[in-house]
Amino acid sequence: MSVTGIGEFGLIDRVTARLPQGASCLLGPGDDGAVLAAPDARVVASTDVLVEGRHFRRDWSAARDVGHRAAAANLADIAAMGATPTALLVALCMPADLDPTWAEELADGLGAEAATVGASVVGGDMSASPTLTIAVTALGDLGGRAPVVRSGARPGHVVALAGRSGYAAAGYTVLSRGFRTPKLLVEAYRRPEVPYAAGPHAARLGATAMIDVSDGLLADLGHVARASGVGIDVRRDAFEVPRQMRDAAQALGVDPYSWILAGGDDHALAATFPPAVALPDPWRVVGRVTEGTGVTVDGEAYDGPTGWDHFR
Repeated sequence: MSVTGIGEFGLIDRVTARLPQGASCLLGPGDDGAVLAAPDARVVASTDVLVEGRHFRRDWSAARDVGHRAAAANLADIAAMGATPTALLVALCMPADLDPTWAEELADGLGAEAATVGASVVGGDMSASPTLTIAVTALGDLGGRAPVVRSGARPGHVVALAGRSGYAAAGYTVLSRGFRTPKLLVEAYRRPEVPYAAGPHAARLGATAMIDVSDGLLADLGHVARASGVGIDVRRDAFEVPRQMRDAAQALGVDPYSWILAGGDDHALAATFPPAVALPDPWRVVGRVTEGTGVTVDGEAYDGPTGWDHFR
């Protein structure tokens, strides 16, 4: 069976039937647009795209895993603004011979990841395409708070991280070398574990700047440094290298800190805080904001790639 056999609208019916709607959705899929409650009177919006062969491979990840990853990449951006995610819109472009079961299981992953934060998939679009592509737009609610932007870091503030760093990049390297273990790393690549609640919590704690770490910790902190007109120094000893990562790095001839400092796709949240703020779990201090420009490691320029760039 292929999507050609059941047609666009038959596939839409099968997919939307698998997507329950959350409390913020007043009108879900089926009309020209969805209707959402917006108690804050402001809506945070972000979008991201996953292209087969560049962001995922079907021989590496099941459809449900890809759904989790696609949702997480967008929901994390909403959390990084200090907001609570409310809804996802998904556009799916696919080859005509795609098995519709794959699309259904993708929807299961999208819906399940959204449900972890009380959000839902409220609509989208489908089209034929030679390249399987998933475009997701996420919406969120600030709950009456000001958004936490990238430009608020000041010298003397601490830099803190919530979530894992380097796990997904290590998993990607393992898979690219033809291996399927360690499971901890491979599963981190397939399904990131995002600390969504830490974003709004950071806003309540007084975070001055925040960003989703999607392209690499040093690269993404570089965006904060540039927007804020400051320097940022990261401490290497702030990161523990788990045994599985250390063993994989030794077997593959890789410096594990290249994964931790420059690897993306874990979708940890990095934020800056005034030094007087007592940071609870899962936040941990990994560096400081300084006078100057750019990002350094232990006071020195980092000798190596700092993160992912789609056009390099």
